[in-house]
Amino acid sequence: MIALSTLEFQALFDAASQQGEKLYQQSGGECQELLPQKLGNGGDRTIVLRHGLALRIRNAVLWQTIRIENPHDPAIPLISKFHLSGNSRVLTPNVPDVQADYAEIAGCNYLYYLPNLVEFEEWYAQEPIQVVMVLIEPESLQEFDAGDNLPQPLRKLIAGDLTARFHQPIGKNSLTMRHVLHQILQCPYQGMMQKMYLESKALELLSLQFTAWLEDSQSRARSPRLRLEDIERLHQAREILIQNIDNPPSLLALARQVKLNDCKLKQGFRQIFGTTVFGYLHEIRMERSRQLLATGQLSVTEVAYAVGYSSLPSFSKAFRKRFHCSPLHTIRNSVWDKKNSV
Repeated sequence: MIALSTLEFQALFDAASQQGEKLYQQSGGECQELLPQKLGNGGDRTIVLRHGLALRIRNAVLWQTIRIENPHDPAIPLISKFHLSGNSRVLTPNVPDVQADYAEIAGCNYLYYLPNLVEFEEWYAQEPIQVVMVLIEPESLQEFDAGDNLPQPLRKLIAGDLTARFHQPIGKNSLTMRHVLHQILQCPYQGMMQKMYLESKALELLSLQFTAWLEDSQSRARSPRLRLEDIERLHQAREILIQNIDNPPSLLALARQVKLNDCKLKQGFRQIFGTTVFGYLHEIRMERSRQLLATGQLSVTEVAYAVGYSSLPSFSKAFRKRFHCSPLHTIRNSVWDKKNSV
């Protein structure tokens, strides 16, 4: 793993630019910032939609796992983040009101406001990264009537409290969210119409997240409060799934292993991780299979068996549904990328 401070990353960026790499391009309200070739392929595309509202689309593949220092200034916007592919780990040491170590995983979305702190982001090698982010200044939200139908952290932020931080996992990307994300990535317009179209889609994503968070808060209020020992057992159950991806235990066996009844396991898993037990298993199977395919060292059949599929057609169907391409296409793209990175 390569660990880079802010200054080290900027120095790497400057050195690559001096060697002729065109890493930064800006045109009107849109800019493209690419990774230095030493680190990987791809980068960030940011589109300013109007004052206080922007869209950022990240498409990249790293040659090595990296950890990057990421300082947040006091004027950071509210960020809505949708992981379509690629997982990351975030470390926020010595910040009392934010979890010190958490993951953001493919297929899920997050909403956060984290001003005035330093975090460290880890992104993994040879793992296609596709993330869509909506960045909105808190004062822009004041244009809307917040009322009382929002979770408390959002109400406080819109009311003008710019000091309280939060990082809220919303859950799996819903079918509606995935449809809107696809519309953003396949935007058919240019110029003014592009900005009008993308602004409407960005606001739609925010409204979907706000609604999902509110519904989850209401559901949690009706659900039994989890004890600390139950939360620890749920995290243990997740680790068992990760370690036994090719041959996972049944729901009842998993519940017995972590000393929870199956009802509490199912309810608690949805509360803590925002999805069902086997919904989570399916997601990590798909991500693991894509990582294995990207190495180009295993056949599709070998990868299918490695992540627990006994039927190749079932694996191919699930993979195509999740990533909109075939496993074989993923292998071919990986081989092509490696040839062109040499």
